[in-house]
Amino acid sequence: MSHDAVPGGAPQALPISGLPNPGAQGEGSSSEESTKTESTLPATASETSPDNPWPLQLLSRKLKTHIERAPAAWIEGQVIELNRRGGSAFVTLRDTDAEISLPASLWSNVLDRQKMPLERGSRVVALVKPEFWLKTGRLNMSIKDIRPVGLGDLLARIERLRQALGAEGLFSDSRKKRLPLLPHRIGLITGRDSDAKKDVLRNAALRWPAVEFAVREVAVQGVTAVSQILAALKELDADPHVDVIVIARGGGALEDLLPFSNEDLVRAVSAAATPVVSAIGHEADHPILDDVADLRASTPTDAAKRIVPDVVEELARVRQAREQLRRGVGRLVDRETDRLHALRSRPVLASPEVMVKMREDDVERLRKHAHTAVSSAVIRALDQVHHLRAQVRALSPQKTLDRGYAVVQVAGADGVGHDVVRSPDQAPDGTELTLRLAEGRLAAVSSGAPAAAGQPSKHQQ
Repeated sequence: MSHDAVPGGAPQALPISGLPNPGAQGEGSSSEESTKTESTLPATASETSPDNPWPLQLLSRKLKTHIERAPAAWIEGQVIELNRRGGSAFVTLRDTDAEISLPASLWSNVLDRQKMPLERGSRVVALVKPEFWLKTGRLNMSIKDIRPVGLGDLLARIERLRQALGAEGLFSDSRKKRLPLLPHRIGLITGRDSDAKKDVLRNAALRWPAVEFAVREVAVQGVTAVSQILAALKELDADPHVDVIVIARGGGALEDLLPFSNEDLVRAVSAAATPVVSAIGHEADHPILDDVADLRASTPTDAAKRIVPDVVEELARVRQAREQLRRGVGRLVDRETDRLHALRSRPVLASPEVMVKMREDDVERLRKHAHTAVSSAVIRALDQVHHLRAQVRALSPQKTLDRGYAVVQVAGADGVGHDVVRSPDQAPDGTELTLRLAEGRLAAVSSGAPAAAGQPSKHQQ
């Protein structure tokens, strides 16, 4: 396909693109003439001025050279417009996850190579290259090749993404958060007035009438689904009153469930602080969201059953627990009553005075034993005192006097004896003496020492 002409057709124009007039032939000679004067013009755009501007054709040629230097690229999108005009065709591709579209042109023979004709709504990958139409100054995206994306391609792409995210650890059980036992408020992200919404609300209310919901109705398929689901997830995750978030949608074709395998959505669910439950489609449906969610429910109804307990079952469990508690308390009381009876039947409790009587007899016996021991000790001590007193008295000077002895003392001036006379030299003749007897005293005068045997005393002479 030439850059400036569509065979057999007049010049075409699109909002940002069109095909040029096939009769534009003298362009080469015009370029040659312009090149001759180009040396007098500014070399770069920054050197232009009101007094020395570029000709429009020079700018157009430079833009054409710059744009067509860009390489071709494969892009993916959905065909939303398809028009054939002779040997050429015009299509509009829209991004699969955002409200962004791109017009493009291609030769009809590119479409004719397809085994299945392209239709509006087809998901395709296309090799596009930008082209600049010099005559009209328009940018055109030329499709060099286009291929439909089949079911097998989508499945393979999802599986590659699943494996890549799994290798990062996003599906690890250690990252999954435990759901609350009894959530007070549940965030629900679902389609507008969908059966999935009704199933979750109805079944949750039947199981636990007091449960509250914060519902966010969003598009669950199409190009705006991912952005709306992400916005609702962010809003509910930031609400401190929401205990768990449920993303629910009914069944559908693989193409309809593609938003729930979007990488941005999967990573957002993995990063959410609030537990997230995935309830997408039926049991056979398995988007990547199921792997990263903290709990995967097979259906929206199953999600309602798994996030809230059944009030009937809980009341039955309460009754059962109360009955078990009553039986346990009854067994405990019966067991302790038997223990009390056993304790009361023991002799020490049946006749407690026996123990007191036994101790009374022991005390009396010990008292008598102590009295006897003390009495014996006192008697022995009394005998010892008498013996010691007899010994003391036997050694007393009074006892000596009682036996007829007397104590001779030299009488002093006051008539009282002082020094005890132990030898005759202490009492020469004429010395006044005092004799201390067993009972009283006597006065005497010493006549000196007696004469030796056979010699007369002084008085005898």
